[in-house]
Amino acid sequence: MKNFPKVITGNECLPKKGGGNMKRNYFSFFIGLVIAGLLFYSCTKVTPAAEISTTNSSGPSSGFKFADMKIRYFVGGDAGDAFASIVYRGALDAAEMLKPYGVSVEYVFSGWDADLMLSQLRDAIASRPDAICFVALQGDEAIMPLAEEAKNAGIILEWVNVNLPIVREKIGGGYVGVKDLGAQGATLGNKAITDLGLKSGDRAVVFGAWGQPGRFFREEGTASAFEDHGMIVERIIAGPETASDPLLILPVISGQIQNHPETKVIVYSGGQLLAAAGTFMEACGKKPGEVYNIGFDTNAAVLDAFEKGYVQITSDQQPYLHGFMPIMNAFLTKNFGLSDLEIETGAGAIDIDNYNLVVELVKKGYR
Repeated sequence: MKNFPKVITGNECLPKKGGGNMKRNYFSFFIGLVIAGLLFYSCTKVTPAAEISTTNSSGPSSGFKFADMKIRYFVGGDAGDAFASIVYRGALDAAEMLKPYGVSVEYVFSGWDADLMLSQLRDAIASRPDAICFVALQGDEAIMPLAEEAKNAGIILEWVNVNLPIVREKIGGGYVGVKDLGAQGATLGNKAITDLGLKSGDRAVVFGAWGQPGRFFREEGTASAFEDHGMIVERIIAGPETASDPLLILPVISGQIQNHPETKVIVYSGGQLLAAAGTFMEACGKKPGEVYNIGFDTNAAVLDAFEKGYVQITSDQQPYLHGFMPIMNAFLTKNFGLSDLEIETGAGAIDIDNYNLVVELVKKGYR
């Protein structure tokens, strides 16, 4: 990618990647896609971007004037991490499509540091953008006062990746992500029980951000599903720093397998950690399939681990949409007065039988 927009740094069917003209010419197609709930249909009229002024421009509807709009988008992680890079690509694509309509986007990277993100959110509110798209890892209680401040300032709010039911009921705001993260985790756990033949008494290790509000719903869902099945579950903290350096948990995994050689399955809290499953198993002297490795999200390294037999299941929530759709939602609210949209991005499972179906999309950075 070139000509990157301004970046603020701290301490997925999905559209094919095409040329800028294609993206702009099919802008109306994507607006229809948003309104129809991701259902594709043929557009009846499209105005080429070349015919549109970028300042207070008239859009595809004859005589309609779009307002200039500034959006502050929180990517969540670091620019290069496996999950955030897909989110970032989705946001970049949406911003590129909307640029001819007066939209500009600034990006905030936070390394999944919840405290840093709160500080950055305060700064964002103080700068008075038209909209803020935020990954609310901190939960309802911590976010509520800032959400009220943003609403009073007339800022459009879009929540991403982590649902805030209490804040959304009182303050409003769209949401893009998995609506029930606990259910997503439970689905992964139950699929693992069925597909991998896990039995009562089998031992599982589950990594998660235990103790951090709003950060461990998925992992708790998986752990609870295992315990309901009669399995023995060891919950181990994997903090945000492990997303940037997965090898930080290698000594923990090595110790667990050494002390509990009967361990059947390890659950990883994100694609960054799951991608390193092969490295972990090789370091522990385990062949593919001797210990099952499952988790959340996809990336090229996760697919490689599938290919080598180290990873068996992952639950994919399509992070490209986490980047693309909030920006589109904010634009629709600003210019058309449309109400907040709640977009469930899915929690489908990728396993050894179907991972080949997403290989090309993963290679291109869309899944």
